[in-house]
Amino acid sequence: MHSRCALLVGFAVLGACSLVIGLLAGSVAVPVAQVWSALFGETTAPVHDIIFAVRLPRVLSAFACGGLLALAGALLQVLLRNPLADPYVLGISGGAGLGLLGASALGFGYAASQAAGLAGALVAVFAVFGLSFRGSEWNLYRLLLTGVVFSSGCGALISLLLTLAPEAAVKGMLFWLLGDLSAAGSSSWAWLMLGILACLTTLFAGVLNVLSLGRNKAASLGVAVLKSEIGIYVAACAATVTSVGLAGTIGFVGLIVPHVLRLLGVTDYRWLIPCAVLLGGAFLTAADTVARTLWAPLQIPVGVVTALLGVPLVLVLLARRP
Repeated sequence: MHSRCALLVGFAVLGACSLVIGLLAGSVAVPVAQVWSALFGETTAPVHDIIFAVRLPRVLSAFACGGLLALAGALLQVLLRNPLADPYVLGISGGAGLGLLGASALGFGYAASQAAGLAGALVAVFAVFGLSFRGSEWNLYRLLLTGVVFSSGCGALISLLLTLAPEAAVKGMLFWLLGDLSAAGSSSWAWLMLGILACLTTLFAGVLNVLSLGRNKAASLGVAVLKSEIGIYVAACAATVTSVGLAGTIGFVGLIVPHVLRLLGVTDYRWLIPCAVLLGGAFLTAADTVARTLWAPLQIPVGVVTALLGVPLVLVLLARRP
């Protein structure tokens, strides 16, 4: 109990530190005193504009997206009974990418393209969900296979769009596909979704603990397995769609964070959910800070950084598995 509380407090401190470092670091380094003055005092200095117009919205968006992806990953690993499940395995990112890039290729503006991306993600959610049923029977393996096939089809269409798109638009489209927080605006709706989903899933953490033992075991203990699995699917999709709409497709966060927590001994979902949200937010905020400062003023997509960090870690985790 005390060790879990210590971990939770530690991740909260880590998250706060990642937010502070994100405000300090950038193509122009800003001292702590000036950041403090901009946040709580001076409103006319140039630093105030740097903090409130550029860095604060970006670090808040990164933290919210990281928390959402880590939460989605933790839920999908219960749903699919697979510790290597990822938020994008269900075709959501493919549908969102196809919708957004298709709108961009047709010359629509930012808001319309974002709306098209959200619509594509929702189409993917309902298509994969609908095809996973046969009559009234829900099949998790069919869900996974349908998601993989849907992602492959969307990937082929996205490649076609990139081939046919005007050269001037290709870079922006690629940045979004690789995960890009440079255009992230207000993240209030993402924070609202994160708060709602984190509270709900923590409230039903007991059900998640039982489901992680297997469907038959959960059913024998009185859990409404089908309703619970549908609820988990909806929550994971809502988290992923929200993140994709704000920052594009960012991989490995939802895969890495739950694994790290389990290696630290956090297996009870009453603790794993809040710890995953905090660690996921801190991880993506730190990765985005690296992405925009490593080659400043040149910025790289944050998805590249998470992949470079995630690939070796996943290979290590796979090597450790019996």
